[in-house]
Amino acid sequence: MAEADGQVKANGGVLALIPGVLVSMAVGVAAWLVGQLEARIFGHTWIEPLVLAILLGALIRLVWTPHARFRSGINFCAKPVLEVAVALLGATVSAQALAAAGLPLLAGVVVFVVVAMIGGYLIGKAMGLPARMAILMAAGNAICGNSAIAAVAPVIRAEAKDVAAAIAFTAVMGVIVVLLLPALGVALSMSEQSFGVLAGLTVYAVPQVLAAAAPMGPVAVQVGAMIKLVRVLMLGPMCLVLGLLAPRLDGAPGEGAARRPPLRHLVPWFVVAFLVLLAARSVGWIGEDLAAPISMVVKILTVLAMAALGLGVDPRGLVQAGPRVAAVSVLTIGLLIGVALVPALLLVRS
Repeated sequence: MAEADGQVKANGGVLALIPGVLVSMAVGVAAWLVGQLEARIFGHTWIEPLVLAILLGALIRLVWTPHARFRSGINFCAKPVLEVAVALLGATVSAQALAAAGLPLLAGVVVFVVVAMIGGYLIGKAMGLPARMAILMAAGNAICGNSAIAAVAPVIRAEAKDVAAAIAFTAVMGVIVVLLLPALGVALSMSEQSFGVLAGLTVYAVPQVLAAAAPMGPVAVQVGAMIKLVRVLMLGPMCLVLGLLAPRLDGAPGEGAARRPPLRHLVPWFVVAFLVLLAARSVGWIGEDLAAPISMVVKILTVLAMAALGLGVDPRGLVQAGPRVAAVSVLTIGLLIGVALVPALLLVRS
């Protein structure tokens, strides 16, 4: 939040946010209207407004690059607003959903991250990527997308061009996974809880879990968000391990010791807020009468944020990132889904 506040001040205060926020709101409202039209025509919303907002935003981004005066507001909706939505989600997660997931499954998340990290790194090396680039791609896929890449980069002293390429491709592929994963869940006739496990283990960013899991139901969203947050909490230990290994990497591009990322990057504020609200909900401080309106606020904020994410992702970044990075990302996603299907289909009863 401090970074967001600084950005607001640097761009002329709250007034500078208005153009971008209005554009994001317009796309979000359009997505909601299309969803309502779906329900009227088909009797059911086949594509959730959250997903529609990303699609509409990305389509607009293909033909229109937002002017500088829109960017601060769009970035505000895509990050701080989205983080608030994720934090508030903790107030809507039921203790029953957590208990149903089970401690063995949560422990399995830790194993999954380690396997995904090692597997992603080996895929990157096999495709000819430099060691640091392979680590960046593996961390982004195994933990939490761009946030993991940003946190790991200073630890391993990655080059700026590698960081930019990893972030660009992860942003685009993250949206593709969000759009396609529900189709896999439907094809496999997965239950809400089972799909929540799959989404939580495979989707890159915490907020994107909401969009991926929403078509399958509220339980999928709750379980998916919880599992994804466990993955995020693995960022701290992973950075510690990589910090110890960094000096052994060949061909260090920079001088000096690797830098430890700030604590806020290892444990984001919204993860802490999510856990606090989750505890409050579990002990009864937040009742159903309050959880229901909070859930509606979460949906509204998330649709707004998804519209902003769509506007901020240039699909042409797929081409600019390069074929090897593209191949590594696609293969790693295949690895994530393949490994995640084991607990999703076996450890959770459908």
